[in-house]
Amino acid sequence: MDAAGRRALIEKLCSFEGRGPGTDSERRAADWLVGRLRAMGRRAEAEPTYVHPEYAVALALHVALAVAGSLVALVSPPVGFVMVLFAAVSLYLDQNTRLYLLRRLLFRRASQNVVSPGPSPDAPARVILSAHYDAAKTGWVFGPRSARTAKSVPERLRLQLGPLRLVFWAGFVPLLLTSGLRMAGIDATWLGILQLLPTFVLLLTFVLLVDIALSGIVPGAYDNASGVAAVLSAAEALDGEPPQNLDVWVVLPGAEECNAEGMAAWIRRHRKEIDRASTYFINLDSLSFGTVHYLDGEGAIVTYAMDRRLRELCAAIAASGSPAADGARPIRIPFHTDALPTRARGFRAISLIGAEEGVGAPYYHTHDDTPDKVDDEALSRAVDFTVQLVRALDRDVGRSRQGGGAAAPVPEAAHQV
Repeated sequence: MDAAGRRALIEKLCSFEGRGPGTDSERRAADWLVGRLRAMGRRAEAEPTYVHPEYAVALALHVALAVAGSLVALVSPPVGFVMVLFAAVSLYLDQNTRLYLLRRLLFRRASQNVVSPGPSPDAPARVILSAHYDAAKTGWVFGPRSARTAKSVPERLRLQLGPLRLVFWAGFVPLLLTSGLRMAGIDATWLGILQLLPTFVLLLTFVLLVDIALSGIVPGAYDNASGVAAVLSAAEALDGEPPQNLDVWVVLPGAEECNAEGMAAWIRRHRKEIDRASTYFINLDSLSFGTVHYLDGEGAIVTYAMDRRLRELCAAIAASGSPAADGARPIRIPFHTDALPTRARGFRAISLIGAEEGVGAPYYHTHDDTPDKVDDEALSRAVDFTVQLVRALDRDVGRSRQGGGAAAPVPEAAHQV
């Protein structure tokens, strides 16, 4: 698939307006993608699942319960402490895609994951190329100031100042501390002041979350029609010259924008069929801008490291002098991609994203995220990098089968597609 074909695919996906998680537009986009994969000569189907599409409302519920617990602690410290503790535990499990507690109070909607098995089921290893096809809601917090502010913050500090990380560690945890002190019999003026600060943080967060919940759904060309185009383009190249040791699958999850519920559901459904040692996930997310960044780690509250061997292969490609790897480098991000549900469950995974200086496109999660903003060269580099990574992994698996253990760094020839 050439640049024109990728752009046409992105325009088609964006024509499904309002393709948020659990919407009819998302379903129609999934049906079209099934047909597109079949036209490529692949088997494909849409696997149904159920998700909680209103992620902002789910987060707002956690924040509201914590604020209520803070107020109740003034009258009954034990009850307030339990309320804040439950909200904190629920949020931690929720954001790590492990278990949903408060989120279960919300309604569910049907979603679907587009799945295309590989053509070589007898291969010794499997690589799963994934990219979510749903689109996000916008909100004031995603305005043009966000990207400018992020660039002004030192890169190491960005991870600590991630929105939900800040809310959890500067909001929920201090409230647990103050409620615990009240339960211990301390009722000083300074404690009330200390309790006021995290309560204010959570109240502000609640307002911002309500704003997101009431906002519209963006076109989603960069995030993540570009990732879908990259996956299909890479799969087409790999089908034309199949790897010797890998079975190449395509999984396009829905409902990523509500906490990666689509990919989490797919993993739960197929976990008994997936061999942890010989299955690799390469997730592509938001690639039509900047240069390729391969994730070293990700997570909203705590950081999950990406698979070590996949990171090593990415680093070797970046050092190989390949034009596709020009500017490629590792980065840690304070939010999730569809790699998080796989890493949280112990599978081997990595995500590739497009960014400049570690920061995504300035129109991320805004209504300006339209097909005309797509950088064809950036997307082409991302596709080439992905194909090189799969080829390098194929050689790595081949050497391991021959008894050589883990492969040496990828040679210069690795950048040849």
